[in-house]
Amino acid sequence: MKDIFITENFLLQSKRAVKLYHEYARELPIIDYHCHLPPQQIAEDHKFENLTQAWLYGDHYKWRAMRAAGVAERYCTGDASDWEKFQKWAETAPKTLRNPLYHWTHLELKRPLGISDRLLGPKTAKGIYDEVGTLLAKDEFSCRGIMRQMNVVLVCTTDDPVDSLEHHAMIAVDASFPIKVLPAFRPDKAMAVASPEPFNAWVDRLAEISNVDIKDDFATYIEALRQRHDFFHSMGCRLSDHGVETLYAEDYTDSEISTVFRRIRRGNELRPAEMLQFRSAMLYELALLDHEKGWTQQYHVGALRNNNSRSFESLGPDTGFDSIGDFQLAQTMSKFLDRLDRDDRLAKTIIYNLNPADNDLVATMLGNFQDGTVPGKMQFGSAWWFLDQKDGMEKQLNSLSNQGLLSGFVGMLTDSRSFLSYPRHEYFRRILCNLLGTEMEQGLLPDDIKMIGPLVQDICYNNAAKYFGFEL
Repeated sequence: MKDIFITENFLLQSKRAVKLYHEYARELPIIDYHCHLPPQQIAEDHKFENLTQAWLYGDHYKWRAMRAAGVAERYCTGDASDWEKFQKWAETAPKTLRNPLYHWTHLELKRPLGISDRLLGPKTAKGIYDEVGTLLAKDEFSCRGIMRQMNVVLVCTTDDPVDSLEHHAMIAVDASFPIKVLPAFRPDKAMAVASPEPFNAWVDRLAEISNVDIKDDFATYIEALRQRHDFFHSMGCRLSDHGVETLYAEDYTDSEISTVFRRIRRGNELRPAEMLQFRSAMLYELALLDHEKGWTQQYHVGALRNNNSRSFESLGPDTGFDSIGDFQLAQTMSKFLDRLDRDDRLAKTIIYNLNPADNDLVATMLGNFQDGTVPGKMQFGSAWWFLDQKDGMEKQLNSLSNQGLLSGFVGMLTDSRSFLSYPRHEYFRRILCNLLGTEMEQGLLPDDIKMIGPLVQDICYNNAAKYFGFEL
């Protein structure tokens, strides 16, 4: 079978790049320390009935492209059949040339699905759909089977503090499945005070699962979150994660936050200034918990979410109506990190930036708080969301290299809800090897494969294994 697009040397544009990738990066295991995979599907070793279920359900990247191509909503999130939805995606795929979806689509068809002798399009849609449907019925293409095929050794899912983690517990005691599946603590709802009703419903659920009588007392609210934090730690959790517009760092007093919490618990709408104060207090209190346990705290900053109010009201969040924001980052980021560092309570930190205009800003800010205790303690996270494509990855790697130490970088993650997204690690590894290999041939780096090769291995695997303290 001839590879007609994703060849063995895809993206590798120099002899040194080819050597770096095939001899140093290609066979490394995968640590996917941030993803949105459903733990239940791993615990139950779910099998997808067809490629639409495995590939299109929940994929707002593809939905955005389909809408832009004139595809009606019923073929994205609506009531069309799975085959009809796939057919519309196949019609859209050729129109995504130069969009990262075109690369991702054909990388994923090749690995693990084994299809590289044809491109996805209207004429090949039925054959690919049927062929993959047959594969998905096999054990090696169940959720666990795909993870094994892709040489995954560990994943961290994204979990709400009120989650029971019952499926993580099932996986942990299953000796037949050696891949570690650990939770990550995502307390976004703990500071989502824009709407009192859903916030209070969530706090009531927290009170119930933690067995803490919260009522309208802020101190007991933090105690309930601490109990869940302790529980997550007992389940192997070593990372928290926050999706925020910016790192909130408004001034506040304990008395003010107690009053704000009491107001919202009584059903009152908060004023904008009060919301900022409360979010600032919550980010700080949660950061203290992470430091106490030696966790790594992750912050995904810069997304302007739910821009299309009509679509948000009908479809809900995470359906493809978010974009890059232009928030003010520097002053609040400095103030937030400095407050923690001043008291020597700043945990290992990864910041993922969504606006490429802020890459150097974030990279230089993190350099202010490296303290020599841990190599790469402050991490400029991998290119994220709208930026996890060739251009975005190269810009992130260049900013990190220029302003910090590429050698300490903890590398790539999928940030995905799909079990077919592991080739994003391959994509990153090829881009990294091409960047380094080309500079070796240009004389910008030493032409020493024994020096650069281990650097590639560190970035792609070793650094993450050491940094997070996973027991592998």
